[in-house]
Amino acid sequence: MLQRIYVDAFESKEALDAHLKMMEEAAQRDNRKLGKDMDLFHFEPEYAPGAVFWHDKGFKIYRRLIEYIRARQDRANYLEISTPSVMDRCLWERSGHWAKYGAHNYSGTTQDGKVFCVKPMSCPGGMLVFGQGIKSYKDLPMYLAEFGKVNRYEAAGALAGLMRVREFTQDDAHIFCTEDQLEDEVVKILRFIKDIYNKFGFEKITMKLATRPLSEFRIGSDEIWDKAEGALKHALDANGIEYEIAENDAAFYGPKIDNYLRDSMGRVWQCGTVQLDMNLPERFDLSYIGEDGEKHRPIMLHRAMLGSIERFMGILLESTGGNLPLWLSPEPVVVVPVSEKYKDYAESVVADLRNAGIYTRADLRDEKVNYKVRDLSLAKTPIIAVVGEKEMNDKTVTLRRLGVEKQEVKPLSDFVSEMIDAVKLPM
Repeated sequence: MLQRIYVDAFESKEALDAHLKMMEEAAQRDNRKLGKDMDLFHFEPEYAPGAVFWHDKGFKIYRRLIEYIRARQDRANYLEISTPSVMDRCLWERSGHWAKYGAHNYSGTTQDGKVFCVKPMSCPGGMLVFGQGIKSYKDLPMYLAEFGKVNRYEAAGALAGLMRVREFTQDDAHIFCTEDQLEDEVVKILRFIKDIYNKFGFEKITMKLATRPLSEFRIGSDEIWDKAEGALKHALDANGIEYEIAENDAAFYGPKIDNYLRDSMGRVWQCGTVQLDMNLPERFDLSYIGEDGEKHRPIMLHRAMLGSIERFMGILLESTGGNLPLWLSPEPVVVVPVSEKYKDYAESVVADLRNAGIYTRADLRDEKVNYKVRDLSLAKTPIIAVVGEKEMNDKTVTLRRLGVEKQEVKPLSDFVSEMIDAVKLPM
């Protein structure tokens, strides 16, 4: 009987010690542990393996991530759409996804004998929306965005917290453009993605140009692949963008530029992507009317910035150790009265903050203040506002900020003003 053994080797005792320290820290930062400690989410392997059960605080973060991407897309003239979650198998056969990923699709047969699939990706739906009505060259580039919830069957052994799930939401978009617009659009998207990552504190970003796969399921002629790969390479080279080559790692319909993040522990994650597609617009017979009055085939760019909302949230939790920025925190402030006598003042502080659009609550549990502060700190609450007789009389709050030993006393009005600015989306 054979047994496979994996071994890590190190050049020195110092390198081994650094690795062991990193592994110990990684265990403390594991998104599943943080999800439990912070009461964000849980999994039910028996009933829904690979699917997230969001708790209130976790869902607040999830919604805030979508709210942020939506706000940035609105500013960039994206049009947001929504397409059905269940569609006929023939659609996926037409796109080529069934041949490539059929074994990973959730599907079932209805009483009339048709086979329907739960949506594994959003691109066919986006093309059907573009195909409605006559499009002119004046309409291009057209940006269609969708926060599409998709389902893909992953082997049970591959599931890993938020990092690999079977049901997830993508911040998907499909950009339809002309050949003349292609380079500008690719560069614009890459810069857009980079700016988004910087806002989350990710500065080290690696880009990889993925070339045609060797798979028998690859669609399109070599001529189209040569043209598509050449277009992406030219866009990167002409604009001085550094990148690496990922041989044979493209999507089955076209080459792509993947974005890899390096987190605070030095680990690398693949997130956002730009994929150049000259094949699916052909399969779906998409067209626009050019300046010459004739029909022309648009080029489609598949784009995701965060990628999977679930995975990005897992990366962010682990990279920050759960110490999220105030604008993303589900509970930026919790107000703690030192005794029952100051409950009314604590609730008035909560009211002032909520009236200013800042989510907060009062911790009115029948526990000692030190217990509450410790409990809230373990839950990664960014700011604990403690109030007692002095604070009530002076209309102030005593602030305990996560990771800062020194307490701070502020007038309530000043604190509310500070928080209004602190929780704004980083546009």
